[in-house]
Amino acid sequence: MFFKSKAPEKDKNAAANAAEVIGRMVQQQHSVVEQVAASPPVPKAGTGSCIGSGMSIVGNIECKGQAQVFGRIEGELRASDLLLGNGAQVEGSVIAQKVTVCGRVKGTVRAVHVKLQNGGVVEGDIFHRSLSIDENSQFEGSSRRVENPIDSSSSVDPTGPQKKDMQNPAPAPLPSIDGDLRRVERWFAHSCAQMASQPESPAMR
Repeated sequence: MFFKSKAPEKDKNAAANAAEVIGRMVQQQHSVVEQVAASPPVPKAGTGSCIGSGMSIVGNIECKGQAQVFGRIEGELRASDLLLGNGAQVEGSVIAQKVTVCGRVKGTVRAVHVKLQNGGVVEGDIFHRSLSIDENSQFEGSSRRVENPIDSSSSVDPTGPQKKDMQNPAPAPLPSIDGDLRRVERWFAHSCAQMASQPESPAMR
């Protein structure tokens, strides 16, 4: 008698089941990858702010993180890392840790690191720790390197008032002549009274 072994059939069934399981796992992985690729990236809150080229703002702006400006601002602008892009116009003070100017600033710039590039223009004073200006940019004003440029008190020149006082010293107070004038008036009045009371001398007759 010959007995037919059932082991090969079991092996075939196990292989088929394994292939089916692997196929399902691959399909699930593909679907997960497609879902991740289809979903847009979610921006993190507080990573940065942007003022577009079509925006115009009048007033003070304070940004805790990074900021990009392509529009127009009239007022004070504060940020930690600030980029003034092409076409940006700021009329007022700019205060930040790092400022990159590719647009136009008309006012005072205060930053630890200041960089003018790609035709950036600054009309005003720059208080900085490091300043970089490329050949296509323009700067009209005065620059001063200070240890803490963000502090507004660093712009005050302690020797300024002293120099001004030396150039235009205050006039010394004049001595009071009121007392002397009164004494002269009393002496004159007394002398006139004495002359009037004296009898006329024979020589004057």
